[in-house]
Amino acid sequence: MNTYTPEGTRIVTPENREALSSLRALERTMEEGVIAESVALLCDEDLSLHFDLYGIPAVMPREEVQQAEEGEAVKDIAILTRVGKPVCFQIIGFSRRADGQTEAILSRRAAQAECRSRFISTLLPGDVIPARITHLENFGAFVDIGCGIVSLLSIDCISVSRISHPSDRFSVGDSIYTVIKRIDEEGRIYVTHRELLGTWEENAARFSAGQTVTGTVRSVENYGIFIELLPNLAGLAEPKEGVCPGDTAAVYIKSILPEKMKIKLIVIDSHAAPRERRFEYFVDPARTQHLPRWVYSPAGASKTVETIFDEKNSEKTIEGS
Repeated sequence: MNTYTPEGTRIVTPENREALSSLRALERTMEEGVIAESVALLCDEDLSLHFDLYGIPAVMPREEVQQAEEGEAVKDIAILTRVGKPVCFQIIGFSRRADGQTEAILSRRAAQAECRSRFISTLLPGDVIPARITHLENFGAFVDIGCGIVSLLSIDCISVSRISHPSDRFSVGDSIYTVIKRIDEEGRIYVTHRELLGTWEENAARFSAGQTVTGTVRSVENYGIFIELLPNLAGLAEPKEGVCPGDTAAVYIKSILPEKMKIKLIVIDSHAAPRERRFEYFVDPARTQHLPRWVYSPAGASKTVETIFDEKNSEKTIEGS
């Protein structure tokens, strides 16, 4: 039975190697409809991708590289950027080359079509799924949620602590977990990430008043400096000269106020070297496969911050008194 994971996760498995290990194995892989992976070695002048399946040549014709929306053509760049990367596929046939060698015919489009019908179409808002970062833009990160099918993770959904660019949190190729945020009328899926990074209370429990800890300067305002202690937890420090966004700062925790969701800080020192990027999941994705609701704010807080995942293909974020 196929699993519909992001591209790059199958290629290192013994099952994938076995599926491609010989001509007989390739024939069996085709008969059973197995989704396998290999690295695209080159793209020819016809925009077909070429592979070496443990000594057996394989080709993926241009029209088989990606499942396109009805009436849309696959862009050349979508094919060219596959070179040098793991590509998932199903084997759809064999042909005899001019040199007499048997060549496998591959289809990523067929693998994506099966992924959509058997996995993507079953997803609901609140479902927790693995994903892999494919590229980063100012407005968010694009993530592979299965067989190269891409979803948008907008920058405001990456974490509670505001960042200037997704590269502050991720690198291309990172494997992460996401939550289905909403599904639009055309079937496009949008995901979120911050709901997996813990509530205010869970994050604040890692600290106590009187400690001096490190943080990342996220913004400098006239009235103070916002410093991220964890991706879902930031505090406000008193103004200090010479502190810049992106700096790593040593901060003294003056007070922690759950009822106001505030942490008051004093900057002891800062320097330009960025702090190592890190985040921790407070939800075990292996055990938690669906989140109907996530409440960030502590009980009794003056402000309510929560996300309600509605199975009618949408989510609602509530922030108010």
